[in-house]
Formats: sequence, structure tokens, C-alpha cells
Amino acid sequence: MFRCTQYLLIALGLAMLSWCLNAPIQAQETAQADARLSVRFQEWLDDQCKRHPMFATYLGNHDYDHLLDDLSPEARAEDLQNDKKVLAELQQQLDLKSLSRNAQIDLEIWQHFLEYRIWQATNSNDFANDPRVYLTYASDSVFTLLTQSTLPKHRNVENAAKRIAKIPSVVQAAKQSIGKPPKILTEIAIKRTDGAIAFYESDIFKLAEESPQLSPLQGPSRSAVASLKDYKKFLEEDVLPRSSGDWRFGKDKFAKKLELELDAGLTADEVIQAANSEADRVEQEMYYVAKQLWHTLFVGQALPPDDQQGRRDTIRKVLGELGKEHGKPETLVKDAQQTVEAIKAMIVQKKILTLPDPDQCDIIEMPEFQRGFSAAYLNPAPALDPNAKSLYAISPPPTDWPTERQEAFFKEYNKYMLQILTIHEAYPGHYVQLDYSNRVRSPIRKILSSGVFAEGWAVYTEQMMLDQGYGNGDLALRLHQLKFYLRAVLNAILDYSVHCTPMTDEQAMELLVGRGYQTEAEAYGKVQRAKQSSCQLSTYFVGRTAFYRLRQSVQRARGENFNLQEFHEQVLNCGTIPVKYLPELVR
Repeated sequence: MFRCTQYLLIALGLAMLSWCLNAPIQAQETAQADARLSVRFQEWLDDQCKRHPMFATYLGNHDYDHLLDDLSPEARAEDLQNDKKVLAELQQQLDLKSLSRNAQIDLEIWQHFLEYRIWQATNSNDFANDPRVYLTYASDSVFTLLTQSTLPKHRNVENAAKRIAKIPSVVQAAKQSIGKPPKILTEIAIKRTDGAIAFYESDIFKLAEESPQLSPLQGPSRSAVASLKDYKKFLEEDVLPRSSGDWRFGKDKFAKKLELELDAGLTADEVIQAANSEADRVEQEMYYVAKQLWHTLFVGQALPPDDQQGRRDTIRKVLGELGKEHGKPETLVKDAQQTVEAIKAMIVQKKILTLPDPDQCDIIEMPEFQRGFSAAYLNPAPALDPNAKSLYAISPPPTDWPTERQEAFFKEYNKYMLQILTIHEAYPGHYVQLDYSNRVRSPIRKILSSGVFAEGWAVYTEQMMLDQGYGNGDLALRLHQLKFYLRAVLNAILDYSVHCTPMTDEQAMELLVGRGYQTEAEAYGKVQRAKQSSCQLSTYFVGRTAFYRLRQSVQRARGENFNLQEFHEQVLNCGTIPVKYLPELVR
């Protein structure tokens, strides 16, 4: 027995010695494999920036700011073949097992990005089916260059002038490529073309702080206006009559696209089932809050009956009364700025997380040509130019909306909802999260970001901020937070229903107005949005669910040692990655 023990100890000792000798070699091999991945990605990124100048500008690579993408059918076919070639090379040349775990995740993210882009090019060709795409190149690419580049102003103006001169080639590519798109997409493209024309006629000079008579932007802008008017005529006379495409994606294609979009290990059927259940729960919670507000808003009036219709009447009437407290078009940006200061002070006081310092987020009024699609957006600082500004854009209603529709807009985005919107878009939502993301070491995670992570974090923060004390227990604010979250849940239901079932516009409106308590104008806009895209509307609910479950799991495991600020910063320091990796990385 003693002799067996001796032999065992000797064997263990030899094994430990072997491990000690081999461990440095294995670590070195892993580091070399990680380095090869990094070099290969940088080569690919450099090539992508050269092929796609607008993509480069968005990333903060300003080497190609004076150019625009070649959108011809031949160039796009070459892009597709290149994606297939790169994906095959990654699968053949990089051994997943040789990489560190973090590098493995990076490689999986890159491969998934290529797989999704290949699928989109072959199954939902937007260049043929969505006339709006060309307007992104014709107007948004220049707006971003003038608002977020850190190059000197004169360089940005020079680059913008050269880029604008390329717009006729964008219109020519559109004429070569657009087939039979859905009618709604053509109609919206026509309206957006009007906005782009107005941008080049006057708005661009205000934005660039240039005199129209003396600016180098004058000539190219005049040419761009002519090209865009030609594009509008083409859309109205050629494309609109043949716009017979079906905007519904269909159940099978939707299911595959959703799987690729989410990258969360969930099927379309699982998402819709969870969303329906969550909608019922949130609506019940809204009733409990509305019931407590009833007696202060409707003094002397009896609470409606406690049945489904009565509960919904209670919520709707309370929201309607609270919605009367709202701002005006001329004060909307100022109102948002005041809201920001209160939110930031609370984040610091309650130790929610460490805010970016210096604060690089500008609050602006959304340009007219971008309005009518959403009430707000966050344009983050580019990943490769993190010192640039982030833009939190607030949209007053479009000036051509009638008075009644504008009033409905402000009832929806009243003083309470504006606070929730600012939490979502800026602090500690998109702006803060994407600022953290720009600091991660992995370029793959900075550049190939997950929309599910970004939207999920933003929706998660809405409830979290109120739970931690923002608003000091204001029930009106809580009711609007629940309404905003219910909107995220119903987004997923609407997304599935309009693309996988024969849901009518009337049924969609009933879902959003009757079950979601949205105004007619807000609901109408969301129905139109659901027709214009697929799967993106599901990211809010799926992402928020992932963050909420992660928070509960980690907090329960850490017990009394749980620190909210530490948890939030651990999550954000992962980068904007697919949420399926979070339980592994945030333990």
C-alpha cells in the first residue's frame, strides 16, 4: 500500500513537471493564434473601408471621406463573392481550438456577421427591393461626415463637397438595380427624397456654417439637387407603377432571418410565446399603478369595474390625463437637456455606473429630412474615432403634420415619456453603453456590434433606473416606464404577426392602441415601420429579457456581495456582443 502511494506521488510529480514545462509553450501558441486572428481581421477591415467609404466614415476611418460606395450591380456581386471567400478562408485557416476563449468568441462573431450578410444579399436584396437604401448614401453619409468627424472643419467641407459630387452615380445605380419593391417603400422613398432635396438646397449650409454663395459645397449641392429631383421623378413615374412587391417576409424566411438577427439561441416561435406572456404580465402591473393614480386625477369618480375592459379603461384614462403635461416644438430640445442633467446626477449619486468623462454627447434637434420615422435616435461616436461627438437627436413632429397630429405626438411624448426616452437613448442607455463599447480592446467587438445587446441594455436601464430611485417613486413616471416597456414587448408581437400571419392594419392598430395604449398617430407610425423592416423590432424585447435574467442570476449567486455598479461595468466592458455569451463572461 505504501509502495503504491509512492508510485502515485512520483507519477503525479512527473505529470506536474510536464504541465509546468508545456504550459508556457501552450500559452505562447495561443497568443500567436490570437495575434493571427487580429492581423487577419485588420486586413479584412482595411479592405472593407476601401470598398465601402460610407462604412469607413461611420467607423471613424476618414481616409475615404471624399468617396462614396460603388453601388452598381457588378460591384455588389463582387462584394458577395468576397464575403463567401473570406468566410471559407476563416473556416479553413483559423483553428478555433487554438485560440483563447475571448478570441474564439471574436472569431464566432466575425463568422456570424459574414454568414448573415451573405444570407441577406441572397434572400432580401435591399438594393433591388428598397428604394430608401440609396438615400442613406445620398444624404446620411454627408450628414454624418459634417457632424461627427474630428477632422478640421475645412477638411470635412472639402471631403463633403467631393462626396456630394458622387451622388449622381448613386442615382444611376438605383436605376440599374431597383426592381418591383413594395409600394409602401417606394412611397416613403419619395417623401424622403423631398427631405434630401431640402437638405442640399439650404440645410447643409447651416449645418456646415458656410455661406451658400461662397462655400465649396454650393456647386456639388446644386448638382445633387438636380440628381435627387431626377431620382424622385424616376420613383414616381417608373418605380411606383411597378411597385407590386410583398412587404410581408413570410414565416419561413422570417424565422431564419430572426435567428440570424438575434444570434441568441431562440426561435421565432419561442420569442412570440414569451412576448405574449410578458405582455399580459406588464399590463396587469400597469393596472396596479393606474389604480393608485385614479383618485388624484378623477376626484369623486368611481373606479371602473375590475374586469378586462374596466382595467384597460382605467389605464387609458389615467395615461390620457397625464399626457396633457407636455412641451412644445420649440422647447423640446431644451426640455431634454434639463432631463439629462437630473438623470446624470442620479446616476452618480446612486452609483449606477461610471459615466463617460469627458461627456461627448450633444443633444440636437433632428434634421427635418430624418423626421417621421422615430422620435429620437443616438448616433454614437465612431468606433475608430472615439473622441468624436455622439449625437442624441430629438425629433419635433414634422412641420407638415396637421395640428391635431402634432398634438397627439406631444401627448405620447409628454414630460414623463421624454425622461424614459432619454434614459433609453442616452444616460445610461445607448450613449453610455456605446461609449464603453468603444473602449474595448477587441476591434471585432467594437465594429461588429450586436443590436440585441444595444437595444436590450437600453430597455433594461429604463426599469432599473426607477427601481434604484430615479423619480423618487413618482407613479406617473412608473406608469410611463411600464408603457414604454410594453411597447418593446408588443414590438416583438407586431414584428412576428405582420410578417408571419395575415394580420391587417386594423388588427395591428388594435394591438398597439387597444393593448399598448399608444396614440393613434404613434401606433400608425409603428405599423408603417413594421412593414418597412423585419426582425429589428424583436431585438428590444429579446435583449431586455436577456439582461434582466442575467441580472437576477448574478445577483442571486453573489448574494450580499452583489454590487450594482460593478455588475453594470462588467457587462459593458464585454463590448456590444451577442447576449448568448453574457452568462459565461459575467459570472
